Amino acid sequence: MPAAGDAAGWDAHLDEALTSAVEQCGASSGAVYLLSADEDVLHLAVVRSLPAEFIAPWTRIALTAPTPVGDASREGRLVWSGSQQDFARMYPRIAVTMPYHFALAAAPIRSDGRRRGALLLLWPGNRPPELARAEQDRIATSGRRIAVLLADADAAGHPFTPPSRPRVLPVQLPAAKLPETAASAFAQRLPGGSCALDLNGRITFLTQSACDLLDAGRDQLLGTIPWQALPWLDNPVYEDRYRAAIISREPMAFTALRPPDLWLDFRLYPSADGTSVRITPTDPDPAAPVPVRPEPTPVSRAGQLYQIMHLAAALTEAVTVDDVIALVAEQIMPAFDAQGLAMLSIEEGRFQVAGYRGYTPEEIERFNKIPLDDRTAPMLRALITAVPDFFGDPGELARAHPEVPQVTGKQAWAVLPLITSGRPVGCCLLSYDQPHRFAADERTVLTSLAGLIAQALDRARLYDTKSRLAHGLQQALLPHVLPTLDGLRVAARYLPATRGLDVGGDFYDLIRLGPATAAAVIGDVQGHNVAAAALMGQVRTAVHATAGAAPDQVLLRTNRLLCDLDPDLFSTCLYAHLDLAGHRAYLVSAGHPPPLLRPPGGRTRILDLPPGLPLGIDTATAYPITEVPFDVGALMLLYTDGLVESPGTDLDQAITDLAAQLDRADPDLETAATDLVAGAWHSRQRSDDIATFLLQATPPPDRTPDRTRGVPG
Repeated sequence: MPAAGDAAGWDAHLDEALTSAVEQCGASSGAVYLLSADEDVLHLAVVRSLPAEFIAPWTRIALTAPTPVGDASREGRLVWSGSQQDFARMYPRIAVTMPYHFALAAAPIRSDGRRRGALLLLWPGNRPPELARAEQDRIATSGRRIAVLLADADAAGHPFTPPSRPRVLPVQLPAAKLPETAASAFAQRLPGGSCALDLNGRITFLTQSACDLLDAGRDQLLGTIPWQALPWLDNPVYEDRYRAAIISREPMAFTALRPPDLWLDFRLYPSADGTSVRITPTDPDPAAPVPVRPEPTPVSRAGQLYQIMHLAAALTEAVTVDDVIALVAEQIMPAFDAQGLAMLSIEEGRFQVAGYRGYTPEEIERFNKIPLDDRTAPMLRALITAVPDFFGDPGELARAHPEVPQVTGKQAWAVLPLITSGRPVGCCLLSYDQPHRFAADERTVLTSLAGLIAQALDRARLYDTKSRLAHGLQQALLPHVLPTLDGLRVAARYLPATRGLDVGGDFYDLIRLGPATAAAVIGDVQGHNVAAAALMGQVRTAVHATAGAAPDQVLLRTNRLLCDLDPDLFSTCLYAHLDLAGHRAYLVSAGHPPPLLRPPGGRTRILDLPPGLPLGIDTATAYPITEVPFDVGALMLLYTDGLVESPGTDLDQAITDLAAQLDRADPDLETAATDLVAGAWHSRQRSDDIATFLLQATPPPDRTPDRTRGVPG
């Protein structure tokens, strides 16, 4: 192992571990993503046998993003996609930007029970779609070896930190058997032209006949990328064929017109270290339309088009303003090598910073609340003209806006107006720590991305406004503080759904009926919107108004009220009358999941209550009372179905598992309540709200018996 302070030595070991993983697993290429310690973002650390340009959109990936490496790292499992069809089904957002034939595996990298990153491996699309057990074991072993390496680096005092740019490993191949002159002579004798490209698409060799066919000299072409050196090859279709060959490792072909009238057939033969290209004259298909000769203005590169497609697909899933800002920070900043971001929205006639990266709070405060009548602000000029501004160095900014102070230390800026449907919604500012030359195609792509960001930001602001309204309504209706009673300890938790408006109709409450009696209620109103939250408030009000009556009468009267209101929604509900002095509980259920009861010193059991219909369906419904012991030390759990229901889960088994979890519950009630929802708390997607309500009988102080003890009648 390298010395503690030898960073290059540790990096070399990581490179060797990736190379070993690719070779032992028979993959064509691979990469290692590392999770930084202070943020939930996976950073691409090192990649083998793939061009750096190909991976630009995925150098930084949010841990929660639906991606193979994100899923593998977050869930601690092997992710396998054996075909293009599998990949499109599993990850449709990414598949839009990678329409190639390949197989993929992502394995988690974990050490000491901690997430460290993920190993990504790619195979050509012609491999078998199924992953054999031995292959699974080799992939998992490779991930564990990298995890051990990371742990060793930690122990040596040199923990791995994600690099600012990923390392692209060269492929070491055995020396050629033919002398270079002999190989060159062999290629020269072949009909047509021949050339070789490295993994980054640069020409490393070409024959004189290839130069003649391409109508360019060897010195003009060596070391260049063909579609950049030859304007008539600057077409996304041609570059796409090259990408397809590199990723799928399958031969590809295309036909191009070399002005004025020479058609050339290009055949691409990829391998682990590059691509061999055969170029021959050909006759065009007489039925095919003759393409128009390219204009001097270059067409956008395939990589840039994919960047737009990738971000467009990602932005369709962005829900909140924070989601939009995170996507811009994780996708656009690394792709365009920016170090700073300020997203400004328009609020009440001023700019308001909605989010930022790469600035200090003191620096960003200068952007905050810039009035829209401040004609000196570059952001305002961009909004008025609807044209982005690009300043490659401080001198350019000073010439255009001499009155703007330069106090942040940034050296270049892209000011992108965010306009949708002709209406300004804000401004996106990208900044650079060093002077930056904005090429024409880069400006074009950033301008296109600004339109996508504007639409997403506008949708997200509307969503956030509705969400704040709904959450405000819900929080006003849920109890802020539960009453305290001698002889009873309680703890409750509520988690909203992560879909819709993140607001719903789950509720709970504790109502004091007397010194030693109380009513506990939990319910679940259908839906996740403002209407559900409003109906929840009506149900709680009805229960409060009738609490103290017999439990069956409480639900009967509440049910009649909901039927009279006819809200087109229904609600499940469970009502428990607690007689703490008599150590009894009287329960009624309106279609609600069964409560759990753990008696003192015993095992948890599922209480079998006769379920009535949910509230709001039928006024003639009856709600039978079930009486159970509630002795000192007994623990009762009331919950909503979001805690136990999920797609593909057996409900009865889930409730049984919940009972086993209650058997192991922490003696501290607050800790126990948190533990019950811990799994759901960290889940990225919750399709339903979750409410839990723990009730534990404790020894009451000696006092005059409560005249309200027993079940009211």
